[in-house]
Amino acid sequence: MSLLVVGLSHRSAPVSVLERASLSTDAQLKLLQDTVAAEPAAEAAVLATCNRIELYADVDKFHAGVAELSTLLAQHSGVGLEELTPYLYVHYEDRAVHHFFSVACGLDSMVVGEGQILGQIKDALARAQELHTAGRLLNDLFQQALRVGKRAHSETGIDRAGQSLVTFGLEQLAAGGDVQDWARGKRALVIGAGSMSSLAAATLARAGVAEVVVANRTLDRAERLAQILVEADRTGVSARAVPMESVPAELTRADVAVSCTGATGLVLTAEAVATAVEGRTGLPAAFDAEALSTDDVRPLPPTSVGTDEGCPLDLAAVQQAPVQSTSGFSVLGEAAVAGMDAATLEQHAAWVDNATVDRRLAARRSPEADAELITALAAMAATVGRIPERRGPESVPTVARPQPVLFLLDLAMPRDVDAAAHRLAGVRLVDIESLAEASADAPMAADVDQVRRIVADEVAAFGAAQRAAHITPTVVALRAMAAEVVAGEIARLDGRLPGLDDKHRAEITQTVKRVVDKLLHAPTVRVKQLAAEPGGAGYADALRTLFDLDPESVAAVSRAEDSTEKNAENRGPA
Repeated sequence: MSLLVVGLSHRSAPVSVLERASLSTDAQLKLLQDTVAAEPAAEAAVLATCNRIELYADVDKFHAGVAELSTLLAQHSGVGLEELTPYLYVHYEDRAVHHFFSVACGLDSMVVGEGQILGQIKDALARAQELHTAGRLLNDLFQQALRVGKRAHSETGIDRAGQSLVTFGLEQLAAGGDVQDWARGKRALVIGAGSMSSLAAATLARAGVAEVVVANRTLDRAERLAQILVEADRTGVSARAVPMESVPAELTRADVAVSCTGATGLVLTAEAVATAVEGRTGLPAAFDAEALSTDDVRPLPPTSVGTDEGCPLDLAAVQQAPVQSTSGFSVLGEAAVAGMDAATLEQHAAWVDNATVDRRLAARRSPEADAELITALAAMAATVGRIPERRGPESVPTVARPQPVLFLLDLAMPRDVDAAAHRLAGVRLVDIESLAEASADAPMAADVDQVRRIVADEVAAFGAAQRAAHITPTVVALRAMAAEVVAGEIARLDGRLPGLDDKHRAEITQTVKRVVDKLLHAPTVRVKQLAAEPGGAGYADALRTLFDLDPESVAAVSRAEDSTEKNAENRGPA
């Protein structure tokens, strides 16, 4: 059997796909059950976070395993296999171990070095153990990953390379400023009471917010979190719990809101956010350039004569016409119009509309049409004092958006906050998608290289241990067979020497056992060493062939060991 992982993450798929493919807790449990029920897989575990969905399995066939795991992910995520496949990645055997250990150390996180992933790995293992879908391989893998992650954080400064997703999100809300300066005195609303929401509430409390309001569908969980915040040392924050129905009213009072729930639909619509902003400011929250004051709009500069390239009019001749203003290009008065043919004026109109100027128009125009057009233009000039002039395209002035009065941090997948809130004036929204964009340019600390070396060492050690463990049932079966041979020979000796007393019989038995043990010691120790090396998996087969071991005897030893391990898991830690 071999380790296989099939998954997608923020590195392989856009947030929109991750959002649609996210798995609820029930969907994860069903996925685990269906995976171990599938033919290629004997064990399974699911690691599902806000920015990754990965299915780990112990399979006996690579290609069949990839096909089966990919199909199961598509079925349980609700995203079609054809649509999902381009975003999936596959890791096998040592590469799968390397990937998982990198994930555990935070090297593959959206925010490099964040430590929340260790708790998520622990939860994933607990789910697999509860459903008995994790056997020896995945139990060893996940336990080792937790140890590797802890080692990376304790032996290096990987924590300096990045922060938790919550801290990183708050830094984005603060727009590069100091988070504590930004948060001091603000009123915070935390929607949800899970692990991520609890971390957000604690982080905001430490940052110096004046108040934290916790909203949750289960009110007692919100009350417990609020109580923990109040009792925390050195924060001095005021905290209270409210039901989810109170979110609209609390949003009007809040300066910052963090949402991370397991809801399948939106928790905060754009309309709800706009209503909250209007409730705070008394002004519409929609960003509308036409609603800006005239002081915010820079007037267009005059167009100087002769600077417009490609104009079909003879600008030098136009300058000789009677004008009432020299501020820009204008053809004024009936006299100026009368000196031009209609085709030229029509081409000028086409030019200012960015249309193609066709200088062959004059050849196709009739005198009657020219006279009609000239008369119309002259009448307009007599009424408004000039022929209407259109300018070429000019850059639109950049108008600064008003300072935000409501900060939103959406850490849920799928999203809790309507993405349309990005376009609301007075709102700054940071969500998983914007965090992914911001983290792409985040600097990497020098400690990352040290963590990579730790991962490489741990992958080699894990592989050696697994290869050595793979041959253990064969060695045990060999020693059991040797013990049976010794017992059989002692029994035959009893038949030949019926008068042998117990003392001499015991001495002979011990002597035979010592001989057998000494003969088997060096080969079994050496075969374990060789099996631990890369490519050593074949030594177990060689041992079974050389000693003509019954494959079923070896399998029985493996099943017995697995049963012992499961019983130990069910008893829990001592």
